[in-house]
Amino acid sequence: MNSFPTTGALPRLPLSSRRDVDPYHSLDPSARDALTDADSVVALGGGHGLSASLSALRLLAPALTAVVTVADDGGSSGRLRDDLGVLPPGDLRMALAALCDDSQWGRTWSDVMQHRFSVKHHPDEGLDNHALGNLLIVTLWQLLGDPVEGLRWAGALLGARGQVLPMSCVPLVIEGDVSPGSDPTVACPPESITRTVTGQSRLAKEADVCNVRLSPEHAPACPEAVTAIEEAAWVVLGPGSWHTSVLPHLLLPQLRDAICASPARKLVTLNLSRDSETLSMGSGDQLRVLQRYAPDLRLDVVLADPSAAESPKDVEAAAAQLGAVVHWDSLRDRDGGSVHNPFKLAAAYQQIMNAER
Repeated sequence: MNSFPTTGALPRLPLSSRRDVDPYHSLDPSARDALTDADSVVALGGGHGLSASLSALRLLAPALTAVVTVADDGGSSGRLRDDLGVLPPGDLRMALAALCDDSQWGRTWSDVMQHRFSVKHHPDEGLDNHALGNLLIVTLWQLLGDPVEGLRWAGALLGARGQVLPMSCVPLVIEGDVSPGSDPTVACPPESITRTVTGQSRLAKEADVCNVRLSPEHAPACPEAVTAIEEAAWVVLGPGSWHTSVLPHLLLPQLRDAICASPARKLVTLNLSRDSETLSMGSGDQLRVLQRYAPDLRLDVVLADPSAAESPKDVEAAAAQLGAVVHWDSLRDRDGGSVHNPFKLAAAYQQIMNAER
């Protein structure tokens, strides 16, 4: 395990509130030990949703891989993407930070990676709003000339409990058609389309979205990501922004084919609340959207919190259409908000994976 240098006194940085003790005593150490290196897990997504699943999975998965969306075009990521022609690093940075352990080393580096600069007199210029982790990742990419190798070095520096891979080594653009009152689980008829919204940062603010697509349409998937999915024991999709973080993995042909063909057991984690993208969707509709864009997708388990389901029977019916059963569990943080508690989520994953062995 990494440790701080012993020569010289280092100031103690203010650390995040993450703790290395499970306040719910929900994880079963003996059950955790039952998982082996053969129980490799691949988690797909982006942003805060993927961070939630990784923060849980790193507590129990012996071999963990994050496959991350690369369509972000806003904020620091968008500026670096436009200025330097690189993959947007923000979601990749968040995944790496989530994989840091709860030692002083891990928590410190997690906070360092997430630190944002604030320039008072020249907002949106120079370093303003750039996350240090984004700059570190892009530096490694420029020095090494390989996005996968750069992420491997960043993970080694952080002592990350797992590896982070982009879904594609090509920057992607996501767009969709917006048709008020449309059904997001079916294709919009051409006459109903009112406008096309291009870009992740814009599309994430829209409801009534249909015909979501990526450009380039046939961009190659990251080979290492495809291999990880093919060799995984479990593939975990969600939670997260449904159209812009979860769905993109099923829009890239090579990645979709790998997910559908993989012998891995497949688990989808539903969201705890609606956001701008899902205002017109019920919990069961989240599953129908996946089926709409990937008709060959078969699932084993859908993980859902009963407090977030408008109709549990509808969720179970939608899951059954994909071949899955629903595992109901309390997943909310203590404040009852829309954030998945990592320990509750880890305990639910642990129970599901050990039951399916």
